Amino acid sequence: MKRIVSLIFLFAACTLAFAQAGIKVQMPNVVAADEQFNVTFIIESDDAPSEFSWDPGSDFQLVWGPQKGHSTSTSIINGKRSKSSQYTYTYVLMPKKTGKFSIPEARAVIKGNALNSLRTSVEVVSGSSSSSSGGSQTQGSSSGSNQTSGEIARDDLFLKLSLSRSNVVVGEPITATLKLYQRVNIAGFEDAKFPTFNGFWSQETFAPTNIEFKRESYNDNIYNTAVLRSYVLIPQQAGDITIEPAELVCLVNVRAPSTGINSIFDSFFQDDYRTIRKRITSESCKVHVSKLPAGAPASFGGGVGKFDMMVSLSKDSLKTHDAASLFVTVSGKGNVSLLQAPKINFPPDFEVYDVKITENTDKSGGNISGSRTFEYPFIPRSHGHFEFGPVEYSFYDVSNSKYVSLNSGPVVVDVAKGNESASTQAGTQLQSGSLRKDVKSLGSDIRFIRTRKAGFSEKGSLFLGSGLFIALLVLIFVAAGVLCFVLDRILARRADVAGTKNRTATKMARKRLSLAQGYLNNNLYTAFYEELHKALLGFISDKLNMDSADMSKENVSAALIKAGVSETLSESFTSLLDACEFARYAPDAGHEAMDAHYRSAVEVISSIDASMKGKKNNVSGAVTALVAIFMLLPLSASAAQEEYPESQWNAGVEAYAEGDWTSAREAWMSIEQLGLESVDLYYNIGNAFFKEGDYAHAILYYERALKLDPSDADSRFNLEFANSLIQDKIDSVPEFFLKTWNRKLCWLLSSGAWVGLFLFLLALTLAGALLFYLAKTSANKRLGFFGALLCLLFSLASLSFSIWQKNDYFSQDEAIVTAAVSSVKSSPASDTAKDLFILHEGTKVGILDTVGSWNNIELSDGRQGWIRSSDLELI
Repeated sequence: MKRIVSLIFLFAACTLAFAQAGIKVQMPNVVAADEQFNVTFIIESDDAPSEFSWDPGSDFQLVWGPQKGHSTSTSIINGKRSKSSQYTYTYVLMPKKTGKFSIPEARAVIKGNALNSLRTSVEVVSGSSSSSSGGSQTQGSSSGSNQTSGEIARDDLFLKLSLSRSNVVVGEPITATLKLYQRVNIAGFEDAKFPTFNGFWSQETFAPTNIEFKRESYNDNIYNTAVLRSYVLIPQQAGDITIEPAELVCLVNVRAPSTGINSIFDSFFQDDYRTIRKRITSESCKVHVSKLPAGAPASFGGGVGKFDMMVSLSKDSLKTHDAASLFVTVSGKGNVSLLQAPKINFPPDFEVYDVKITENTDKSGGNISGSRTFEYPFIPRSHGHFEFGPVEYSFYDVSNSKYVSLNSGPVVVDVAKGNESASTQAGTQLQSGSLRKDVKSLGSDIRFIRTRKAGFSEKGSLFLGSGLFIALLVLIFVAAGVLCFVLDRILARRADVAGTKNRTATKMARKRLSLAQGYLNNNLYTAFYEELHKALLGFISDKLNMDSADMSKENVSAALIKAGVSETLSESFTSLLDACEFARYAPDAGHEAMDAHYRSAVEVISSIDASMKGKKNNVSGAVTALVAIFMLLPLSASAAQEEYPESQWNAGVEAYAEGDWTSAREAWMSIEQLGLESVDLYYNIGNAFFKEGDYAHAILYYERALKLDPSDADSRFNLEFANSLIQDKIDSVPEFFLKTWNRKLCWLLSSGAWVGLFLFLLALTLAGALLFYLAKTSANKRLGFFGALLCLLFSLASLSFSIWQKNDYFSQDEAIVTAAVSSVKSSPASDTAKDLFILHEGTKVGILDTVGSWNNIELSDGRQGWIRSSDLELI
């Protein structure tokens, strides 16, 4: 055993010694054609090489060497002592020509073991060197006459922002590197300002705390270069995007110009350098970003690049109520950080939780490479064999310029029956061995379109202020006036005793004539004529309001003629009176004379009554005409309505039901282009835009529907649902609670409904006023007064709500951002203004002012700024 252990330690020591022994090469990677440079071979070994050889080859001239060196270091760590030795061989070379050349291998022998160095290369350029010394430098010294005079040439110190590509599509990653090039003596840096990359998703991938320089060839000149920042940029909008310049102030040591005659020792004992500040800026870069082609699959998750997908389960075997996870890993090159989680339809009885995202990326190359894992935690609540999926994920392949869809195949999960009682709370008893639970929502979506016929109207033609509204308003007042006049006449007639007697004169006369007819039938001569005489005199007394003392034949005749009765009829009446008086005192003239006088009396009384009624107005005719006007108004309004474009409406409904959102939207928008509008039309157009994924225009048309009818519950629900999907989340400034209550009350009905309620309450107000005016008792007067006052207040409130909604309808102080990304400026100018904040499509803003092609907007949280009018669309 001891021998085996000793052999193992000996073998390990030999292996370690051999592994440590090697030849390292130290030299610059780029030199000038007229520059001497050092090539140093380093051998780390405890034993000195017994042999070392190297030939520079035909591409370089050996100026001097080799210079041999030896160093030994000893270290003690935790009481353990270690010793190391190093042997160096240094050569000074001079290039013979420009180009890229390989340095030949060096050979050394240590204890009989031959070692060779690795082959290295050096680039020889024709430009000047960044340093006057022959060795590799980390910072360049000053060179040139400009630096001596205190001026620094542009080519000696500058910033450069390099892009891996400048022609990309939306979502394609770009690597941006900000590098400092210098051939001066830099002492430090101040006031660094890096680009903001508006229009890009950006992330720093390299931000050094200590700046390290290395030699690099640029435009056939040698510079000391240092990377200041590296970024990964992903464009978020199409178009030409300009990246703003970066700025940096460099502290540079330059040689001060000599004054007068100095001693040769002044340059050795005196410091003749001074520090100046030099501000440098990089050039702005422009990136052309193209839109992604149309026709993206439904499973497109925003990926641009080249990706693979792997789907796995955290557990192979599951029981009910066991927690598990489904892992979807998308890996490859592209915009890994912006990949969206794929949509997975789990079985209905799976309780699914929020997606967890983990990312592992490498942003050092031109593309972001790595992976993004989406974890879907779930708990199965029922046992059985479940198959769902497949998981689909689509991305845009830039190299092939097409969409590629990845498919995992169906996901199979077998869930065994677990312990049901473990999932219930303490004290809960299971009935019949089953769990009782609430019905859960499996998903959420906007509400369906309206399929019924929509009542269209011309844009801007609201009921308030229309001709029909004015006609109904005038008609209500006219009807109230007519009703007041009629009721007043009716009450006046009831209070007029003489008028009542006048109106019942004919009736009383016919009653007395019926008694006279009874006497006639019984052939009672004297009684008949007395009753006939009373009937004639009573009729005249009631009809002409005459006293019995004034009823002489002359007075009766004159009164009849004055009342409009003809002279012939008046003479017939007086002759009939004379016949009655004569017959009362004359002998019986027989039954035929009595019958003739009776008939003559009936005819005269009827003729006089008809003659006197012909002068009076027919009030019932006026009332009938008024009712006819009321009945004709709705018919005229219906006839004036626009013809219903049924074909376009039905075509849109059918296309939407079949899932052809674009055809449905185009059919409904053709109706809008006719100058017609309705709540149902705007609501359906908003639904079509939402299904197409255009949330900005969906929100726009939902807002337009609510402008027509703020009480439409479906439009408000879909608006809130669409607002939950947009990117910008803005907290509104709280308003006074009374204003909130007033707005909610106003939104209970549409503007037309408030106008109808106003007209109805106005009619009740006038009815209460009539009751107060015509009532005879104090109780009815109080009822009329307070009822009219209450209805008046409610009618004015209804009118104010309708006017409020009408003003909101015609106002143009609100808009929706329709551009994908829009920068809000501090002033209406793109060059001199500062960027205040970024807005995305779908955000609602208020319009304060307009200057040219710019709008001054205000957010709901009070922030203001200027935005291009082309990025907005007025509600």
